[in-house]
Amino acid sequence: MHATAIDIHTHVISPDAARYPRAPIGGHQSDWSRERPVDVAQMIAAMDRAGVAKSVLVQASTCYGHDNSYVADAIAAHPDRFTGVFSADVLAPDACETMRGWIARQFTGMRLFTTGSTMPGQMGWLDDPRSFPAWDYAGEAGISVCLQMTATAIPQVVTLLERFPRVRVILDHFARPILDDGPPYQKASSLWALARYANVFLKATPHTFLAARQGKATPDSFFRQAVETFGAARIAWGSNFPAAEGTLAELLAAARKSFACLSADEQDWVFTGTAMTLYPALKTV
Repeated sequence: MHATAIDIHTHVISPDAARYPRAPIGGHQSDWSRERPVDVAQMIAAMDRAGVAKSVLVQASTCYGHDNSYVADAIAAHPDRFTGVFSADVLAPDACETMRGWIARQFTGMRLFTTGSTMPGQMGWLDDPRSFPAWDYAGEAGISVCLQMTATAIPQVVTLLERFPRVRVILDHFARPILDDGPPYQKASSLWALARYANVFLKATPHTFLAARQGKATPDSFFRQAVETFGAARIAWGSNFPAAEGTLAELLAAARKSFACLSADEQDWVFTGTAMTLYPALKTV
C-alpha cells in the first residue's frame, strides 16, 4: 500500500468566466482548459479519490495569463490542501512589486512560461537581463521557480543557475529531453550536465513518462540514470492534471509504474519528500 502523494503540478479552471476572465498568454486558450476544465471542488474530489494529500496549483497561463486570482482564492479557501505557483511578466519594470503581491496571497512559487501547446518553439527571453531583478527577488523571498521550456534553452538556464544560486529552479517535464536513443541517453547530455548545479530540480510528468517509452528508451533505464545522476531528492512528481488526459488516479498510477524501478526510499522522495523541499509550506498546510 502506497503512502499518500503530493502532486506538484495541477491546474484549476473556474466555471465563472465573468469573475475570472480568460486572458491566455499568447492570445489563444488551450484546448484542455476549454474542453476538460476542473474547478477547485472537483480537484479536491479527484485528489481524495486518487490518494493525493496535497497539491501545488500551477497557474493555467494558457487560460488566465498572469492573472492568478483563481489560484489565490483556492489557496485562501483550502490552505490545508494547496499551495500555489503564480505566473508573472518578469521583464516588466514592476515585476518585483507584482511578485510581492502574489507572495502576500500565499503563493510559494513562480512559473516562467516560454513554450507550450499554444506557444510552440522556444521563446528567447529567459535569460534577458531585464528579468534579473525578479530572479534576485525570488532568491530573497525563498520561492521556487518553475521553467516551462525545451532543452534548447538549457544554455540560458545555466546562466541563471550560476547567477542566482539561491533560487530553487524546477525544470517542468524534465525540460522535454529527447530520449529515443536509449541508454546512456546521449541526446539528453545537456540535461545530465545540469546535475552539477545543486539548485536545479526535475519535475516528472506524463510528458516525461511518454518520452521514456520512445525508441530505445525505457522508464527503468531512464529514471534509474536520472536518480543516479541527480539523486531522488531532486526529482518530484507532477500529474499535469487536467491538462494531461485521464483521471488523477490514473495519472498517479502511471507515475508509480514508471518509477517502480526505484527503491521505496527513492520513491518517497519523488512522491512526497522533494515536494516539501521545493515548497516548504506543504509541511505545515
